[in-house]
Amino acid sequence: MSSRTEQTTPPSAEPGPVEEDIWETIGRLARLFEAHDGARGLDQAQQWTLQVLKIAEETGEASQAVIGARGTNPRKGDSHTWQDVHSEVADVVITGMVALARMRPDDAEQYLRHQLAAKAAKFLPAASAADRPSPGETT
Repeated sequence: MSSRTEQTTPPSAEPGPVEEDIWETIGRLARLFEAHDGARGLDQAQQWTLQVLKIAEETGEASQAVIGARGTNPRKGDSHTWQDVHSEVADVVITGMVALARMRPDDAEQYLRHQLAAKAAKFLPAASAADRPSPGETT
């Protein structure tokens, strides 16, 4: 492997501090895209459809970055780094969160928490009472 594919965190690629709550930012993005699509005359179903397709597009870009980081395309070689993959995966997550916020503007965060708990319960052992923080205790 080349050193390009082994590189994981270039110093200049680290983002600065987040200034607001993640869900506040996601909500602002969702409202921006809703306004943009609404101005184009798209109804709600069309907007949601395009937002879900955007998740697929971002997933494709993450896949392309993995192929480039692994150098498995003989025509392109080592075209991406693992840092590129990290960035593309973050794009997938952000786009998914924006989609959820657009479809469930009143409870996207709570809905995601519920879905995560339900899905995680299928894989993670239940925490015993001793493992859980006491009310008001932070972890």
